[in-house]
Amino acid sequence: MSPSSAPQRLLAVLAAFDHDHPALSLTDISRRAGLSLTTAHRLVGALTAWGALERDQAGTYHVGLRLWEVAALSPRGLALRQVALPYLEDLYEATHENVQLAVRDGSEVVYTEWISGRSAVGVKIQVGARWPLHATGVGLAMLAHCEPAFQEEYCAGPLAVFTAHTVADPAALRRVLAEVRRTGVAVSVRQITDDALSVAAPVRGADGAVGAAVSVVVPERGAQTAALVPAVRIAARGISRALGWHPEPSGR
Repeated sequence: MSPSSAPQRLLAVLAAFDHDHPALSLTDISRRAGLSLTTAHRLVGALTAWGALERDQAGTYHVGLRLWEVAALSPRGLALRQVALPYLEDLYEATHENVQLAVRDGSEVVYTEWISGRSAVGVKIQVGARWPLHATGVGLAMLAHCEPAFQEEYCAGPLAVFTAHTVADPAALRRVLAEVRRTGVAVSVRQITDDALSVAAPVRGADGAVGAAVSVVVPERGAQTAALVPAVRIAARGISRALGWHPEPSGR
């Protein structure tokens, strides 16, 4: 169905771009946005004049820097990244593995930072990428601390499957989430790719709510999970404190 209102048409033009389609011709935009070529031309012209899109010498359009400037104002985007980056760098120095920071957007995780490690593990992640909560370590770390009603709705499915190891059974997913709450960390094994293991821990804001998570992703074969858990916990706790979280003293 074609977008009907002017705001919907503008958003459809921007939504035509994604990680698989970072550069588009006007014809591509028209087709992917479900708009006539005339309408697409008019909207693309307005967005380009404002700086939301940029046109190269070949006539191909890309997302413009003006959108990056606006996105930088998001407290869950670059602002969070600035607070978290020193702790992510410390985690990388402690492990020399892939380090990731993500936030939750509905039923998905959105990756806001990624430091590439030395291992050859196949990580299908880049900044801005989205994946379902249940299939990633960071997603499990956040889902386990969501409201019970949301958890139940999510676990009821449907749950996307990426490998033979993706947890797609509602009862099994509930058990995984209970274990995350018990241990304080999420371990995701071969859920997105067959060669990767992720250890993640939740990041809390000043009000104690879990709004982000940090993880390390390593090759599944030979992974020293027990050694990674403390490092990931320390990083998550450091970011949480930097965001203003003050845990209750033990014994209270």
